[in-house]
Amino acid sequence: MKMLLMVAIGGAIGAVARQQSNQFIMRIFGGEFPIGTIFVNIFGSFIMGLLFELFTSKITISYEWRTLIFTGVLASFTTFSSFALDVVLLAERNEYLSALIYIGGSVILSIGFLFLGLLAMRGLLS
Repeated sequence: MKMLLMVAIGGAIGAVARQQSNQFIMRIFGGEFPIGTIFVNIFGSFIMGLLFELFTSKITISYEWRTLIFTGVLASFTTFSSFALDVVLLAERNEYLSALIYIGGSVILSIGFLFLGLLAMRGLLS
């Protein structure tokens, strides 16, 4: 139960941070292009890289706090940061083929299944 609470608290923080960051960026740049989404994905990935290295090489924090920060805050702020970390960890283990399959599969299948979901719901609603 404690771990679920840590994820929930972190998730709430990350979701609010994402929404506020997105609105702020969109107010500055405007337009239809999702610049706010790109910003939070890139920034979240950068922060995840910084903190992952810090917590694995210099500072020891508890599993609970790692869960709150990575699975809660950063994964809620941007799930792309988790994806990026997975790719880098595969590459660092010299599992390049697995990394490429993961990248291609994640992008193609996610977009494909989003499209299938749209089509399915459109079919149900028509």
